[in-house]
Amino acid sequence: MEGVEGLRHRLIPCDDDGGSLDHAGGVIMLRLKPDGGGASPLQILCLGCHSDDIEIGCGGTVLQLAAERPDAVFHWVVFSANGVRASEAESGARQFVDPARMKRVILKDFQDGYMPFVGADIKNVFEELKREVSPDIIFTHSRHDSHQDHRLIAELTWNTFRSHLILEYEIPKYDGDLGQPIVFNALSDDVCEKKVDLILNTFKSQSNKHWFDRSTFMALMRLRGMECNAPSGYAEAFYARKLML
Repeated sequence: MEGVEGLRHRLIPCDDDGGSLDHAGGVIMLRLKPDGGGASPLQILCLGCHSDDIEIGCGGTVLQLAAERPDAVFHWVVFSANGVRASEAESGARQFVDPARMKRVILKDFQDGYMPFVGADIKNVFEELKREVSPDIIFTHSRHDSHQDHRLIAELTWNTFRSHLILEYEIPKYDGDLGQPIVFNALSDDVCEKKVDLILNTFKSQSNKHWFDRSTFMALMRLRGMECNAPSGYAEAFYARKLML
């Protein structure tokens, strides 16, 4: 998939359990329709455990969607944003998406590294989200991520939004858990540079991390760009467990 711009899935009537119904009454997934447009705004939900996860994992795609889809409306949720990290999370959301197009920014203060032990409380956050928004696209963590918090958010995303297009982004880290994603979004040089500049300038509390630098972020996008033969040489990649074309 060379860019998610212009791609949109059609909302299908849902049953009481959140599954979509076909004309025969069988449960199917929301369809991905490559026809663009639509009467209602494109609803995009971005989920991240920590203050820089969304920006690192799908920041380029968010910038691209915001620029190319003037109808897009964003919902932004960070589950662990405490102290200076809360200020950074708020700033990151504001810089990656025009505040006028940001429907909601939700910052929670769950303790980093302990989320699986308070899973019920985090599940309640998802239940609230489900009542407030039915996203066209959801960006979330990968279920194969080595960080326990990331895996929990991925699991609860799928548990809660059962008939939605979900794309799982990747976060480079010391654990070395990068895999073989199957969905690629080609990015321009300018978008990649802007993404990295914003990350480095916004999340200064992370500047002491040995992996938190320009070369790491550019290298991963370059690798994924090579794998999908992106025109610029750069791309972000995602895991998609299920989608219907």
